Amino acid sequence: MDVFDGLPDAIVVDILNKVGDVKTLHRCSTLSKRFNSLVPQSESLFLRLDQFATTDTESQSDSPVSKIFQSLVKPFQGLLSLFSKPAKPTRYANLSQNIPSKILSRFDRIKNLEVELPGADVSLEKGAAVKWKAEFGKTLKTCVVVAFRSASTVSSSSSSSLDGESDAEFVTGLKTRVVWTISALIAASTRHFLMSEVVKEHKEMESLVMHDVGGEGTVVMSSEGLREFRKTEEARGGEAEERVMKNRRSVVPNVRMRMRHAPSLKLKSGITLESATLVIVRPSEEYSDVGDDELATEAFAGNCMYGEAVVALLKRKKNTIEINSF
Repeated sequence: MDVFDGLPDAIVVDILNKVGDVKTLHRCSTLSKRFNSLVPQSESLFLRLDQFATTDTESQSDSPVSKIFQSLVKPFQGLLSLFSKPAKPTRYANLSQNIPSKILSRFDRIKNLEVELPGADVSLEKGAAVKWKAEFGKTLKTCVVVAFRSASTVSSSSSSSLDGESDAEFVTGLKTRVVWTISALIAASTRHFLMSEVVKEHKEMESLVMHDVGGEGTVVMSSEGLREFRKTEEARGGEAEERVMKNRRSVVPNVRMRMRHAPSLKLKSGITLESATLVIVRPSEEYSDVGDDELATEAFAGNCMYGEAVVALLKRKKNTIEINSF
């Protein structure tokens, strides 16, 4: 018997929790009967979903993002004719929600789960960037989106101005900013749906975090959100279930978006962001913007450029847009 065999099971399980990676743990389970019995007791897991199939069969004019934008933006329907050609549509993930469930089926004590996807979800024009963080329970709770069209070290004469943006300036590029936001919401709801079976099956789970390898977007579910989701799933009717399965994503409720925009925003680092945008999204039902500033700053805490952009954009004028459920 070697030294490792003399370790108590509780210590071995703690070591396995430090390993975390699901693929590595599956390999560990083949080493011995003891490991095969202890690996399923791991509580903290890190799952990399290497296969993440996408399809691009829908035409640009029929893309969900384009349809949603044209039909759901209430206050600006009369301005649609002013906008330019729609942006490239979001790609959709076709990975079945049953696959993560099968991969994790051997683990029966999961408390903390982190999932990494291999690619981003939002299709963007060259130079543009979108980062977002969404929290879910039974449905969307909050989503914070930061985006910009381009970044450079070239200074703009208007970049440091904090003067109020005119209505005409706000309308310019509005469609692109709304499409960025809707694309982020679709990506978030797709990830939420992807892990639905896992959440239902692992009732001891207290924390779920999903992100892509490039760090574009993050979905989080707290212990409260996980309990809320399971309770709602048990009571959900057949019609709602059919809609979710057809769209392969969770339904996004009626939401209210607080949008702040700067045509050109110069950061302390010397980087200038063109068409910098901050959007804070909450469900319209029982809407309140109390705590929005803290929500936005916490979402990108530790991310220097995006965190600095959030702080600067929070000083800008905010505009409200309502979007119907989709």
